Amino acid sequence: MSTPTPAEAAQSHHGAAGESVIKAGYDNRLTNTDLAPLKEQKWTWYNIFAFWMSDVHSVGGYVFAGSLFALGIAAWQVLVALVVGIVAVNILSNLVAKPSQIAGVPYPVTTRVSFGVKGANIPAIIRGAIAVVWYGIQTYLASVAFGLLALKFWPGLEPWGDVDQHGFMGLSALGWAGFLLMWVLQAFVFWNGMDTIRKFIDFCGPAVYVVMIALAGYLIAKAGWGNVSLDLSVGDGLTGWSSVTMMISAFALVVSYFSGPMLNFGDFSRYGKTFREVKKGNFWGLPVNFLFFSLLVVCTVSAAVTVIGTDADGNIITDPVHIVDKIDNTTAAVLGVLTFAIATIGINIVANFVSPAFDFSNVAPTKISWRTGGMIAAIGSVLITPWNLFNNPTAIHYTMDTLGAVIGPLFGILIADFYLVKKQKIVVDDLFTMKPEGTYWYRNGWNPVAVGSTVFASILPICVVIFGTAYQASFTWFIGAGLGMAVYWLGMKFVPTQLIYGSAPTAHTTTDIAVDAAGEPDPTPEPVIAGAAAEEAPSS
Repeated sequence: MSTPTPAEAAQSHHGAAGESVIKAGYDNRLTNTDLAPLKEQKWTWYNIFAFWMSDVHSVGGYVFAGSLFALGIAAWQVLVALVVGIVAVNILSNLVAKPSQIAGVPYPVTTRVSFGVKGANIPAIIRGAIAVVWYGIQTYLASVAFGLLALKFWPGLEPWGDVDQHGFMGLSALGWAGFLLMWVLQAFVFWNGMDTIRKFIDFCGPAVYVVMIALAGYLIAKAGWGNVSLDLSVGDGLTGWSSVTMMISAFALVVSYFSGPMLNFGDFSRYGKTFREVKKGNFWGLPVNFLFFSLLVVCTVSAAVTVIGTDADGNIITDPVHIVDKIDNTTAAVLGVLTFAIATIGINIVANFVSPAFDFSNVAPTKISWRTGGMIAAIGSVLITPWNLFNNPTAIHYTMDTLGAVIGPLFGILIADFYLVKKQKIVVDDLFTMKPEGTYWYRNGWNPVAVGSTVFASILPICVVIFGTAYQASFTWFIGAGLGMAVYWLGMKFVPTQLIYGSAPTAHTTTDIAVDAAGEPDPTPEPVIAGAAAEEAPSS
């Protein structure tokens, strides 16, 4: 290996997203302190475990888990679908985690490997837009808790909770107060940087479990074990082939529910000490945690039917905020409402704040820092008035399912490129160069195969969303991921090299420092590194 020149010397820079290493040769159009490779990767398996706990323990996660047991199939069938689905999510998350962990860079930077150093803005903007919408919706859902809490202590505020008497843009004055409070609390945690976020989720995950177990114990004790059931469905239930198809749908729903955080999981796996630590955290955070969480939810919801009854329409209440609000115990209600508000702050930050922060920063690194990118997302979440979107089932269906239909192709392309085309090898320095001879320059910074695959593989899933049934729409992620993977792999295999790379010389590494699948620097100057993938990747 040649001795680095002064121009190639690396310098450490401390940013909100962590301490990174920037070489003088890195192009500033692709680099800032938040996107550059980390100097040191410190997260253990527990930090990853806590990440998934925060991702699961939310109002949305609670309602989703409860809804699985109300699909009309037997409880054992739900459990089978749930276990198979979450194991699939665990495996897929491990696949996504590896490129970011061995290179120490966030998700949008790893997409430069397949889309090109400029083309990577396509997946970044798509994922960022989805995160903004969900950020707004989750903030709104959690803000409802503050409104209910305020009315419990000050009933005189009820007129201010009426949108017709005191409302603006479809939200009541009390609703606005709760929403802005949640907005500020989340922004405060985020603004203090990734290390603060890590500490926040490390504490919140276990803390929420303590309150959830206490809530479940309280309701079960009042209802009696005889009134607790794992079956929340109404009516006779499904049998025969209908129950099998619903099991398949439940499996698809589990995978689709995690598709967003799964796609940008590299934003967090980049901090993992080793790939083995990341895998261990995924195992405890996904199969073990989600299964226990789901069982806890269904027992709580089932017991709540006996203790607090159903809603005005006779439906089972699956929203934990409304469950605790109806409990005839002020202390328990206050503790429960605050807990689920905090839990939602956790998922919103890890799933919908950190992601667009990196994504938008990737678009213009010199102008948009990680903090700025996050605040762009936060402001955007207000402008879309998420309460209006959430309260319109048709609008949210077409908006989110159409955006979600594109997540599948992005996932498929990432996996096909890293594992099938690039054979688990990344030339880290070339992720930050605009030189035509760079490995990821492709055709003027864009890989036409990746762009074309994204468009082609998104058409069918979007058509299913628009013209298909709700059952068919639950499989859009699988359709998109499969098509994206197949089309990209075939394109890179059979499309002429000149069309992919243009008239420029065949791309080769601009540095003699490359990273192989084991995360080790390659001691040879050749850009192609031989060797099988290693089980564990050391930290940078």
